[in-house]
Amino acid sequence: MTELLSSQYKGSTSTYLQLGAEVGVRKLVDRFYELMDTLPDARVVRRMHPPSLAGSADSLFKFLSGWFGGPPLFQLERGHPRLRMRHAPYAVSIVERDEWMLCMRQAIDEQVSDIALNSKLQRMFSEMADHMINADGRSAVIF
Repeated sequence: MTELLSSQYKGSTSTYLQLGAEVGVRKLVDRFYELMDTLPDARVVRRMHPPSLAGSADSLFKFLSGWFGGPPLFQLERGHPRLRMRHAPYAVSIVERDEWMLCMRQAIDEQVSDIALNSKLQRMFSEMADHMINADGRSAVIF
C-alpha cells in the first residue's frame, strides 16, 4: 500500500493526503463510528447498522480512500460504489441523515483544524448525505 501511495499520489494535494493518508482516514472513520455507537442523538441511525460496526467501518474506510483521492480500495474490491443503490434497502430520511451528519461533523471537527479543509469536508459529506435520502421520515422510529 505504501508503494502505491508513494508512486501514484506523490506530490498530490488530495484530500486523502491532507487528512494524513491511510492513518488519517482510518482515524476519521473510527471516531465517526465511535460517536454513532455512543451518542444518544444518533440512536436511529445506529439501529440501521449491525451490532458490530467493524464491517461498516471497513466499507466506509475503503470508500473514503478512493473518494478522497487515495487508493480506490472500494472499487477494486466491489466495483462502483453506487451509494444510493447500495443503501436503497434502508429507509434514509432527514432523521437518519441528520444523525449521520451529527457524528461526521463532530468527527471532522475533532480531527481537522484547518478551516478550509474542515469546510470542504463538511460540504462534501453534507452533499453526499443529502443525496442518500430516499424516504420522507414519517416511518422513522424515535425512542
